[in-house]
Amino acid sequence: MSEPPRRTRVAMVADVEAERLDLAGLLDTLDDREWQVQSLCAGWTVRDVVAHLTLADREFTATMLRVIRVRGDFDGATADMARERALRYSPAELVTQLRETAGRPRRFPMSGSLDPLTDILVHGQDIARPLGRERPMPAERVLPVLRHVWDSFFYGTRKRFAGLRFVASDADWAAGDGPREVRGPSGDLLLLATGRRTGPGGLTGDGIAEAVARLK
Repeated sequence: MSEPPRRTRVAMVADVEAERLDLAGLLDTLDDREWQVQSLCAGWTVRDVVAHLTLADREFTATMLRVIRVRGDFDGATADMARERALRYSPAELVTQLRETAGRPRRFPMSGSLDPLTDILVHGQDIARPLGRERPMPAERVLPVLRHVWDSFFYGTRKRFAGLRFVASDADWAAGDGPREVRGPSGDLLLLATGRRTGPGGLTGDGIAEAVARLK
């Protein structure tokens, strides 16, 4: 009798590794001022975001204990730990840590197998866009993540954007019940779906103003 297949801890792990290594290459080019630029994450500098990304393969136990102490506030706990880590390590050390664990197939307890790819795709843009740097978002990587985010209870995307229809212009993907529409590249839709205020950018449609108004 054959054993049942094991659940994949990290989906698309080769893509996760490639994205992390690519971001590390971009970070190598930043000067001291750029490390202090405000990211798309409210209240987080570029350095804070990079520190957060290095937590993905470290301090699991400490993270969960912190979450318990703050009564389940995962976002608040990880934000505090990221800022503390950003103060503890230099930019060069953080980049080294990101490279060291780029291909390690680990994720936080209770997170989904696509969350590591979600994290690096979205946070990569949190860093690059305020700096005016280009980071491609290949549709073949973005689409699985976009589907995951749309259906995830954690992100609450489907509920937040009820009454709006998201339509990708670079891939065969659409979601939402309309009647107003938000259309654009899948990468821009992913940033909007995860609560990023990036401006209209490449997005079009009669639902854009309403979608942005619903962001916290």
